[in-house]
Amino acid sequence: MERPNAWKTYNKTDLKKVDLLAERYKDFLNRGKTERECVNYIVDALEKKGYLSLEKAVHEKKKLKSGDKVYLNQMNKAVVAFHIGKHPLEAGMNIVGAHIDSPRVDLKQNPFYEDADFALADTHYYGGIKKYQWVARQMALHGVVVRKDGTMINICIGEKDDDPVVGISDLLVHLSQDQASKKLSEAITGENLDIILAGKPLEEEEKEPVKAQLLRILKDEYGIEEEDMLSAEIEAVPAEKARDFGLDRSMIIGYGHDDRSCAFAELDALLSLPSIPEFTCCGMLVDKEEIGSVGATGMRARYLENALAEIANLMGQYSELTVRRALQNSRMLSCDVSAGFDPLYASAFEKKNAAFLGRGVCYNKFTGTRGKSGSNDANAEFIGKVRRIMDDCKVSWQTAELGRVDQGGGGTIAYICALYGMEVIDSGVAVLNMHAPMEIISKADLYEADKAYRAFMLNA
Repeated sequence: MERPNAWKTYNKTDLKKVDLLAERYKDFLNRGKTERECVNYIVDALEKKGYLSLEKAVHEKKKLKSGDKVYLNQMNKAVVAFHIGKHPLEAGMNIVGAHIDSPRVDLKQNPFYEDADFALADTHYYGGIKKYQWVARQMALHGVVVRKDGTMINICIGEKDDDPVVGISDLLVHLSQDQASKKLSEAITGENLDIILAGKPLEEEEKEPVKAQLLRILKDEYGIEEEDMLSAEIEAVPAEKARDFGLDRSMIIGYGHDDRSCAFAELDALLSLPSIPEFTCCGMLVDKEEIGSVGATGMRARYLENALAEIANLMGQYSELTVRRALQNSRMLSCDVSAGFDPLYASAFEKKNAAFLGRGVCYNKFTGTRGKSGSNDANAEFIGKVRRIMDDCKVSWQTAELGRVDQGGGGTIAYICALYGMEVIDSGVAVLNMHAPMEIISKADLYEADKAYRAFMLNA
């Protein structure tokens, strides 16, 4: 039952493909450190492959047919792409779905203050993080500021070699006796994750001169007033670039592998499909998974359903029953990462049912916590079908659970999509350091995920 290491199956041609894919993926990670930046990358890639905006298709009342490709851009934070197949929509779609948000630290709406000759920003962390991992490191600021007149200002500070970086301080070891005696979860508090932004007073400014210096920089260099922060989305993320990890260059370390490794593999597979697939193929790249898939851009929103209704209408197939049948008869891979087995923390895993880096794409029958709470729990019939597809297409794959029973757990978008009645299973890349600022994956697992998602869309 032990799955073989994928690296052992590769010839020289395969190894070249692995490396080429990894280089493109590192570029994606470096260019997409926020969900908005990912959407920009994704939309550009889709349009270069002939995908048409669904909004434009609806506006122009374009008649859609087999072979046509359209996408929905949901508020610049999520994308759903459709490649229409030969079979009618009622036969269901082959869906792959990943999320493009990652844990981070967000600036609050009223963030700036001065203390001890520093200008700082209050923050609120996003997603499940170990707070102590986010201090004493270089961070970059990414996001948007929207003025009252609707003008949008894009922010990206800390990524160029000559950019300044910012960060969150930590207490020096010489004075940390009290801090060191606390539990890890309590040593750094959420309200202490404040970012240092400046440390030089503005000349001839008496009241909060360092904060005044910060505000002067924001106004002069970016045209931003302090009040504009009320309608801003600024994310603090690691400033480091994705790069090869290990002396053999077999792995990649970078920010946001969860879940952008799966998102990239999904997008790459979607763009490689033949001109007319058998069934309509759908790629979902969604937001807000890390905080429960909430909001208008999370999977709980109904933009998949609404987009499908618009497509059915443009194909002359619309009825409420058609949309319901199309969703219920669909088959889906919920593309999300899995916890990679770490020999240094082996006690957290049950080794026979753990995901190992380098052994291929991972399938999780269920996620959830403890007694499978919040899980999709895929049915055996569907798993049998997926096994056949993977083996027939020579994909290296493995199965896993998210650690030992009662040790913890987590969730994905699988259970939300299963509410439509479709068959769903979680499928993704094994990750070390999951939710840390810098995570690690195997290049082989990324390659096998790419192969798996294409095989599923063509054969499910």
